[in-house]
Amino acid sequence: MNIWRGFDEIPSELRASVVTIGVFDGMHRGHKTLLDTAVGHGKKLGVPTVLLTFDPHPLAVLRPDRIPPMLATVAQRAKLAEAEGIDHMLAMSFSADMARLSPEEFFTQVIVNSLQAKAVVVGSNFTFGYKAAGTTDTLQELGEKYGVEVFVLNLLEEEDEIICSTMIRGLLAQGDVARANWALGRTFSVSGEVVRGAGRGGKELGFPTANLYFPDSVALPKDGVYAGWLRIVSTAPVEGDMQPGVRYPAAISVGDNPTFGDARRSVESYVINQDADLYGHTVEVEFVDFVRDMLTFSSVEELVETIKGDVRTTLEIVQRDDVTFNSQ
Repeated sequence: MNIWRGFDEIPSELRASVVTIGVFDGMHRGHKTLLDTAVGHGKKLGVPTVLLTFDPHPLAVLRPDRIPPMLATVAQRAKLAEAEGIDHMLAMSFSADMARLSPEEFFTQVIVNSLQAKAVVVGSNFTFGYKAAGTTDTLQELGEKYGVEVFVLNLLEEEDEIICSTMIRGLLAQGDVARANWALGRTFSVSGEVVRGAGRGGKELGFPTANLYFPDSVALPKDGVYAGWLRIVSTAPVEGDMQPGVRYPAAISVGDNPTFGDARRSVESYVINQDADLYGHTVEVEFVDFVRDMLTFSSVEELVETIKGDVRTTLEIVQRDDVTFNSQ
């Protein structure tokens, strides 16, 4: 997939496209309906499909105090969109100048002139232009005026809930990663480079962990212990018994370390029954289900016994998940 970071990177050879527009944070099942419609119509017209997203989030310019923690980076969005058949992504830099464009200026400059769109696919809550003055009705009117077909899809609703990024962030905040995964249509994951932590996991406890640290701008589940998987993403040789690209069961701790007074919030993964040096490697951590809340222990021995229980519970959960994963 081509990721264009600005209008100047859009190739002159792009003579037509089908465009779907949105932040697409998380790339959940509701987003998938937009992508499927765009891809299907692109095939019908024989033209490529373009996902138009924003980086940073528009609220970073409009209301920086209200910007939500993000469920997926631009790179993750691109990977997931490509898997659904999207050909190109425009990760548009949302700026104050962009925010001042009227709905018609946005439509003509971005959709018509830059992306040469023959059709546009959006959700029913889509707004655009200065002060979000453009609605889907506006989009339909502009489509008729400029000869662009417009598809407006209802938001995906199941079990009396609208599938949206806000809902998924709420589920993660509750620690309900299993239901968040249901809404996403995939396993929620985070990626990063393994760095050195305090070093207690292996030396003092006998459970060495791969430590990742994230800024507050990244959405994480609530503090606690989770069952999941760890996969090495980088392709450099690994010292030990793990291989890049393989999913390994992992007991995952999210939060600080109250027992040892470490205030840094981290994602620490103990890869079960494996021994490898992961420092400097990029890994992906997948969250399958909640195991327990974060606790403060009165002794190291009590903590170790609890971790052993976490490992047993994790193996039970991921074995069920592996059956489901391999049957898909």
